[in-house]
Amino acid sequence: MLSAELLRRILAGYELRKMGTHGVPRWARVLETGIELTDRTGADRQVVELFAVFHDARRANDGTDPDHGRRGARLAVEMRHDLALTDDQLQLLAHACTHHTDGMTEADVTVQTCWDADRLDLWRVGITPCADRLCTKAARDPELMDWTRQRAESDHLPSMVVEHWEL
Repeated sequence: MLSAELLRRILAGYELRKMGTHGVPRWARVLETGIELTDRTGADRQVVELFAVFHDARRANDGTDPDHGRRGARLAVEMRHDLALTDDQLQLLAHACTHHTDGMTEADVTVQTCWDADRLDLWRVGITPCADRLCTKAARDPELMDWTRQRAESDHLPSMVVEHWEL
C-alpha cells in the first residue's frame, strides 16, 4: 500500500482542501473499492492502488477541470522512481489517470478496474453510477454498488488508510 511519506509528497502539491470533495477521503474510498475490485477482476493491484491517489492529485478546482487527469499522470511519471513500477505498469497508470473522465469503457482490465473504482464513488456528489458506463461485471454487482453508495454518501474514510497514511 502507498506509504504515508509518498502521500505527504503528493499532498504537498495538492491545491484543494485535503479532506474535501476530491481529497483524501475520496482517494481512500477509490483505493478500498479498487482493492475489492482487483480481487474480482485480476487487475494489477499496485497500479489500481496508485491510481486512487494520482488520478485527482493535481485538480485545480472541485468543478470542471478537464486536464486534471493528465496532470495526475504527469505527476506519477515524475515520481516513477519512488513508485517501483515497470514501464508497462507506469503506462497503464498514466493511461488510466489521463482518460478517467473520458467515459471510455474499453481498455486493459487494470485500467477498467481503475475507472470503475473511480466511478463507483460518484454517489458522493449525488450521481448514480450508470451500470452501462462501468467497465467490469464485478463493478456492476448490486451488492458492491450498494456498499460503495453507502460509503460515498456518508463521506466514509476507510479505517485501513487512517492509520497507514497517518491521518
